[in-house]
Amino acid sequence: MYSKEVLKRFRHPKLEGEIRNADAKVTVGNGICTDRLQLYIKMKGNRIKDIKYLTYGCPAAVSSAELVCELAKGKTLKIASKITFTKVLKKLKLPQGKYHCCKMSITALKEVIKKYEKNIHNNNSI
Repeated sequence: MYSKEVLKRFRHPKLEGEIRNADAKVTVGNGICTDRLQLYIKMKGNRIKDIKYLTYGCPAAVSSAELVCELAKGKTLKIASKITFTKVLKKLKLPQGKYHCCKMSITALKEVIKKYEKNIHNNNSI
C-alpha cells in the first residue's frame, strides 16, 4: 500500500520532535480522520534554522510531515511557503485515500509561517 519512500521516512524520521522556545508553533488536524500535527520553527535571520514536528497519525501523516520539514529547513519563509502539495505527493507516491495527510502537512507549514510573520509584525509595531 505504501511506497518505499513513505516507509523509509516513517521508520527513520530525522526531524520528529519539539523545539523548545520555538519562534512559532501550530497544531492542525484534518476532517477526514483523527490525525493531528504540531509544527515548530526556529528562525535565524530570514531562514528556517530548525523545523520539527510531532504527529499523531499513520505512516502517510508521519512521512508527509517529515518531507515537508526536510524541504523547508534552511529555506527562507518565501521559498518554504512555495512548497506544494503536488511536490510532496509526487515524492511520496501516496495512495489517493491518504492525500489528506499531505494536505495537513502543507497546511501546517503555511500556518506556522503565517503565525511567525504575524508575531514579528506585532512585535515590531509595539
